[in-house]
Amino acid sequence: MIFAPLVYVVAAAAGAAAAGVRLGQIKNLVTFGDSYTDIVSTGDQGVAWPVYAAGYSHTQLHPFAKSGATCSNDLTPRPFPPVTESQLPTYFAEIANHSLVLPAEDTIYTLWIGTNDLGVSALLTGDDPGVSLVEVTECMVNWLKTLYNGGARNFIFQNMIPLELTVLYSANSYPNRFWAFPRNTTEWSVLMTELTHSGNKLTELMLRALAPTLPGAHIALFDSHSLFQDMFNHPARYLNGTAPLNVTIPWNACVAPLGGGTLDCTVQNGTDRDSFLWCVTDELHPSEQADRIVAREIALTLEGRGSQWTTWLS
Repeated sequence: MIFAPLVYVVAAAAGAAAAGVRLGQIKNLVTFGDSYTDIVSTGDQGVAWPVYAAGYSHTQLHPFAKSGATCSNDLTPRPFPPVTESQLPTYFAEIANHSLVLPAEDTIYTLWIGTNDLGVSALLTGDDPGVSLVEVTECMVNWLKTLYNGGARNFIFQNMIPLELTVLYSANSYPNRFWAFPRNTTEWSVLMTELTHSGNKLTELMLRALAPTLPGAHIALFDSHSLFQDMFNHPARYLNGTAPLNVTIPWNACVAPLGGGTLDCTVQNGTDRDSFLWCVTDELHPSEQADRIVAREIALTLEGRGSQWTTWLS
């Protein structure tokens, strides 16, 4: 019992040190990632969350995320612009030629990546022999270190959603646009659950170890995983469309015959779409309404007001 007060003092001091950004400090939002964050190829046929977040928080958006991306094509190669070999170099090139001028004090950087790294044609299906979840999560954290070494000081790391809740990786999945071939859906769902939980914990531990070594850095961990689990468990708190609430199928659900063929699609229109957690494309992407929720919580973080889904590590 004699040691308890000391533990509480240390914990309180750590919490005080991790106050995050100040109220009204952030003026610029710089985004990296895949189609969950790409503002052009959005995956949901709607407005991407960074556009909403910048609007809600009155910040200037500078988007670098690209649909289909992984963290590194050296680890999980795909024919899309990865964070490490494309998005970061593009950013630094714009900084070097002064087409992009961003004061470190009022700029924050976000990364939301991992869906393609962990999924089909990557770790889930064993397409990258010799590459493990450890290397992929190290790559994600290295994004932050690379930007810090380039002068950045404020960061939001968005962890991976519970991908096993998406149609593509659900135990009750069906042949769809993205995977119209036989597979053990239960096995996929169990493995994806392990990958997302383990990957998120690895990145959290790495970030917590890294934070004290970066003087002047403010690092936030945004718990996308818990937010989407809560949206799944309590849709009435988040979805507000004019159709019955639905968290198990997308608003554009397409069943494909095994082996490929003509799709059988059921499509919702207008405000009915806001009743759905998932959207079109490959039974994998959040709906625009889900994106609005992400944007709302990120905006609270940008404004320095705080979100229940954000933890400042430094």
